[in-house]
Amino acid sequence: MDGSRSSGAASFIEGNPIDGRSSQRATGSGGIIRREMIFRQLLDSETSTYTYLLANAGEAVLIDCVFEQHLRDLALIRELDLDLRLTLETHVHADHVTGAWQMKQAVGSEIGLAAAAGAECGDRLLSHGDVVNVGTLAIEVRATPGHTDSCITYVLPERGMAFTGDALLIRGAGRTDFQQGSAETLFRSVHEQIFTLPEAFLLYPAHDYSGRTVTTVGEERAYNPRLGDGVREEDFVGYMENLGLPHPAKMDRAVPANLLCGRPDDPDAAPHPPDWGPVVRTFAGVWQIEPEWVHRHADRVRVIDVREQAEVDASPMGRIPGAIVIPLAQLRDRTDEVPHDRPVVCVCPAGARSAVAAGVLEKAGVPQVANLRGGILAWRAAGLPVEGS
Repeated sequence: MDGSRSSGAASFIEGNPIDGRSSQRATGSGGIIRREMIFRQLLDSETSTYTYLLANAGEAVLIDCVFEQHLRDLALIRELDLDLRLTLETHVHADHVTGAWQMKQAVGSEIGLAAAAGAECGDRLLSHGDVVNVGTLAIEVRATPGHTDSCITYVLPERGMAFTGDALLIRGAGRTDFQQGSAETLFRSVHEQIFTLPEAFLLYPAHDYSGRTVTTVGEERAYNPRLGDGVREEDFVGYMENLGLPHPAKMDRAVPANLLCGRPDDPDAAPHPPDWGPVVRTFAGVWQIEPEWVHRHADRVRVIDVREQAEVDASPMGRIPGAIVIPLAQLRDRTDEVPHDRPVVCVCPAGARSAVAAGVLEKAGVPQVANLRGGILAWRAAGLPVEGS
């Protein structure tokens, strides 16, 4: 997140948000104790929604997750080997549906949101002054209504950062013309609960439509044209009452769904892995499957080896029995040769070229396709049979 360096990154306590980690060190009788925080800012490009992953001591919290990005978020949590304890909502969103319910089904995480939201699904109904503990992180709850009547800002005092939802945006503010919004209330919320934080605090909004990622309290007080120092409440109210914006396109669907924490009427409508095998979506966006499963179910899949034929013939690795050779360089022109009667598993020495191949076939309309995790190297390391080695 390149914007962090120019926006007060030094406010992290002995940390560096640019590489996604912040650390604290303290000397005790046992020597140096190191505690690291994992931090990721994720984007849903369709709605310009930011989702935030924070973790410490192996436990994680996800703020403002998105329904359509469930598999992406789940992949990251699994690849970082985190125990997701909680999903948090900054408010009842009108522009997207939350992925909180899906994540609870997947990993058992609790759902936290404002008690004022009136939702029927929360495990933790939060109020102003509550503190949420995840690992060694202490997350302070501040009620910041105005955009909606249930908006929350989550503050990490020891880390010098806060997550403002739609209450305060970068050089802007959330609209106040629906969901019991109030410009007067929002003005007071921002000035009393956010602008009273130290000026170096990093502020992370729920959205940005111009690619900006982070700001600081000091920046917004100085440069926010709607809410900055010197702007009067009546000026802000007049500004907000004359925006003339249409209602969010997804509002009629999103608000009722979010009052159920994203639980769909039809559970099959939720993003889910293919059902032909234990296929897992990686954070890189590739469907993968384990070598052992492919070996045990060799009669149920088709294996495509994407190495060059000469490479296959000369390779000391050998080849997976029954594999069809279609080199990656030719694959786009030979997709009609790929069988559709069974799931297709792409393979190469280490899984790099075959990951590209799996993406090519998926885009070409092959209905069931995955990459062999770790390639032939992982296959051989598992002691599985090869031919021609």
